[in-house]
Amino acid sequence: MKSVAILGSTGSIGTQSLEVAARYPDRIRVVSLAASTSVGLLAKQCARFHPEIVSVRGPDEARKLADLLSGETAAPEIVYGSDGLLAVTEHPGITSVVNGLVGSVGLTPTLAALRNGLEVLLANKESLVMAGDLIKKLVADGSCSIIPVDSEHSAIYQCLNGNVASPGLSRIILTASGGPFRDRHIADFDSLTVEEALSHPTWKMGPKITVDSATLMNKGLEIIEAHHLFSLPPDRIDVVIHPSSIVHSFVEFSDGSLLAQLSHPTMEIPIQYALLGGDRMPSTVKKLDLAELGSLEFFPPDSRKFPAMELARESLRMGGTAPAVLNGANEKAVGLFLDRRIKFPMITRLAEKALSDHTVTEATESAIMESDSWARDFVERSLENHITKA
Repeated sequence: MKSVAILGSTGSIGTQSLEVAARYPDRIRVVSLAASTSVGLLAKQCARFHPEIVSVRGPDEARKLADLLSGETAAPEIVYGSDGLLAVTEHPGITSVVNGLVGSVGLTPTLAALRNGLEVLLANKESLVMAGDLIKKLVADGSCSIIPVDSEHSAIYQCLNGNVASPGLSRIILTASGGPFRDRHIADFDSLTVEEALSHPTWKMGPKITVDSATLMNKGLEIIEAHHLFSLPPDRIDVVIHPSSIVHSFVEFSDGSLLAQLSHPTMEIPIQYALLGGDRMPSTVKKLDLAELGSLEFFPPDSRKFPAMELARESLRMGGTAPAVLNGANEKAVGLFLDRRIKFPMITRLAEKALSDHTVTEATESAIMESDSWARDFVERSLENHITKA
């Protein structure tokens, strides 16, 4: 039985992980939960799954949660902040950590879990983007492990049957829906709204990831993630636009064979596959009817409209702290767009400027954190200078 911590329990990954846990209680025991501010939903999760310890963003949320759980006979220990997140991750008895956090906040618990010899079911792509080399060193001796939960990387993992170092692997082809602006003319990009960017055609995700999908930065970050997970150079990791999101990724082998994992757009399959250790068990996902689908379409991405993927490749070529800078700058710029302080094309431009102005250093943990902070400050300063000059 897996004894799990679920980080980001009130988000999309977390809620679906809990549904899988509820479906297979003889295989999965929920030991700890972490959320940010959705205290009401977290309280319901506590009442249903009875975790031993839970974490929230700050003391106000902790007090609210304690009030909501005051009538429970076996209320969990309540902690908060970055220390609380680590306490939830490192609680005794945990064997596996589902990291469904969004953004760079997910890196520290990923490193902590791996250093404790745990299995990390990783949906937090920023961990590998920022600190891929550090993470590979931690898993190299086999005392800890990472199972990818991102739909694209899970698809590759499934095609490889869990053998991430498959000697016959020649190429990875990540699929991308193309986002809501796939068919929009680049001349329209300055007028695109937040609401339009958040209207994803095939996936229901949080706002940050949805905007990343609109710029295709999400796919750029996934190129970096795939590079670290499957030990392939960037020139052997390709992307195709696949609007229906039925094929979740391809792997090509040296003999010319191409394998793919297909399903309706859902995170339930990769989450359940990871939580059940690769066992194929019933799920609630609707089965594919190939005759009903009729055809599957694939197109090359337009790098002129969506330069983010090339930025990601460039950060890998630069190495060291460059990917952490790209990630931090993008995360900050997406927040500015969601706050309606910048236009849509400025997201990628600000990330590009941060990358070009950064002095790359060796990617130690402290240097990664400092570079992330530098990138965010750089984006804010760049915006202030732009406003002042205007």
